[in-house]
Amino acid sequence: ILATVAIPRFTEITESSKVTATKQEMAALKRALVGNPDLVSGGEYIDRGFIGDLGFVPSQLPDLVTKPGSLSVYNRLTRLGWNGPYIEGTDGSYLTDAWGANYSYDATGRRIISTGGTDSIIVYF
Repeated sequence: ILATVAIPRFTEITESSKVTATKQEMAALKRALVGNPDLVSGGEYIDRGFIGDLGFVPSQLPDLVTKPGSLSVYNRLTRLGWNGPYIEGTDGSYLTDAWGANYSYDATGRRIISTGGTDSIIVYF
């Protein structure tokens, strides 16, 4: 009887934890893309993210960790160029959700989608 009650409850808790972890990671990916507008010093944003530094959306998520060869390095005078890594990701863990499914990255629609759980989670940036 105890197992009949405990196992479904444990499954709910585990699923809820995965949803929370995935939402937190997707929020970190969004910050890596668009920066954090709350971080200001001397009247200027200090965390502008990939888009703020380069003026366009990256073609793929790994561009947040490794500078694509075609991009210039960050120039402190012009405040333009790749100033990453924008997210910790040497192990590639930022590419998958808590269920182990790869995120779907849509640069044109400006969204990241997790389909690993029972419901999709979408973050727009």
